[in-house]
Amino acid sequence: MSTEGAVATPQEAAGDQRLAILLSMAMFVLVVDTSLMNVSISAVVHDLHTTASGVQSAIALEALVSAAFILISSKIGDLIGRKLAYILGLLGYATGAIAMTLAQNLLSIVVFWAIIGGLGASLLLPAMQSLIHGNFEGPMQRKAYALVGAAAAIAAAVGPLLGGFITTYLSWRVAFAGEAVIIGIVLLGLRLVHDVPYTGARGVDVVGAVLSAVGMGGVVLGILIWEKGGGAVGALIAVGLVALGSLYWWLSRRKRQGKPALLDIGLFSSKYFRLGISGQTLQQIALGGMMIALPIYLQMVLEYNALEAGLSLAPLSLSMFFVALLAGRKAGNRSPSRIIRAGFFLLAVGVAVLIPIVPRAHSGWWMVVPLLIAGCGLGLLVSQLNNYTLAPIEEERVSEAAGVNSAGGSFGLSFGLAFAGAIMLASLSLIFTHLTNDSAVLSPTEKTQVSKGLEKNAEVMTNTHLDALLAGQPADVKAEILHINTKARPRALQIALLIPLLAALLGLIQSFRMTRLPDLEPSSAAEGMLA
Repeated sequence: MSTEGAVATPQEAAGDQRLAILLSMAMFVLVVDTSLMNVSISAVVHDLHTTASGVQSAIALEALVSAAFILISSKIGDLIGRKLAYILGLLGYATGAIAMTLAQNLLSIVVFWAIIGGLGASLLLPAMQSLIHGNFEGPMQRKAYALVGAAAAIAAAVGPLLGGFITTYLSWRVAFAGEAVIIGIVLLGLRLVHDVPYTGARGVDVVGAVLSAVGMGGVVLGILIWEKGGGAVGALIAVGLVALGSLYWWLSRRKRQGKPALLDIGLFSSKYFRLGISGQTLQQIALGGMMIALPIYLQMVLEYNALEAGLSLAPLSLSMFFVALLAGRKAGNRSPSRIIRAGFFLLAVGVAVLIPIVPRAHSGWWMVVPLLIAGCGLGLLVSQLNNYTLAPIEEERVSEAAGVNSAGGSFGLSFGLAFAGAIMLASLSLIFTHLTNDSAVLSPTEKTQVSKGLEKNAEVMTNTHLDALLAGQPADVKAEILHINTKARPRALQIALLIPLLAALLGLIQSFRMTRLPDLEPSSAAEGMLA
């Protein structure tokens, strides 16, 4: 009897290249999604009659949900099957993309794009990691990791340009509909995906999962509702900090008892891992702060459309892409910790140069040089931080460590988005009030009205929008308020950019501690991990 049909060819045994391409398409959508939202802020605000701070909160919330649930979602994927987790993650992301296509108000964006889409992302990334590991072998596995990593890098580089072009000449709704189409194509290839069985402990650390979500969620949500009142902000942040402290105690207790835990607290016994995780978090805080302050500046101060904003941000994203690619290939025997130190230094210099330019710039061209410097710094960090963090980890624990690394990065991104946005609005309110009170044109009654309005709702808005809101006001009053708005917005954005600058400086200080440690050989298992 012939057995010809039962024998797999070496290429089939190694993995199907079509699956690698489909996984790359899924990763492209994951990364390009936030870039698209950032450059479309003004268009979404206009079309949905909402506010820039509302859209900014939705962007930060999406990153937060992904960060808060990625660890428990990884465990859920172990229990229900990685293929099913992959499918649910794709469906969650598709739900968010379709909701953006059809959205009529901010609430639908928050519920479907930020929350359901964020949950989809938390399921999708760890599932993809496991499926690549289980569906490919040898050189084909490295090729699959390289394809998916390249897709993420390209999406980060071209996302602002692609999103800006589609939003300007078609609509931001068309761009999100395109995401849904890509996910649909990926779902059509499910027959190529073979599930990867999980052989580890099947217990679920419910308490650890709750403490993790409440901890990260409390801190970031507290910042997001900053303008709602100090009591609520302080309470939420306090709950978050207590939950994070309790999580550390709980994980240590579970490890002593030998019971399943949300994550192995023993990972943090490695100084390399601790320094790497903190470096990754600080890098993402800096990136998140820049990616909320700069698009708002370009669209609300310079009144750029999405394409013009995307072109202005291109020096940052493209330099980050090419430097990461070059540094990854040409690093050779150079010390990873020294490359990381150079990355944080360039990032700090770029942001520091950018801050005094903001109130003086009349176009995006003013920002090209500092964005190139900052992008080069980010590129150096992207090329080294992942492998530095995972280098000391044993091969059987790399997947779990990569999940913790991803959670730290996602939390840093959401924190940077939320904190820079909150600082920007609080500064705007204070500066606008101060300039109003100093005005020789506005009457005491008008000054009181402006102050009360800012207490309830401080917003970054274009002079065009503000001019329309002031219709019917005396010409001198309108001109004075527009003048105050023109002066207040850049100052508020300067203060917001202090967040990424502070994160970069803290990362630079941290990098000196890294250079005191001997360099480790990169883990072969870690080299392909998705950051």
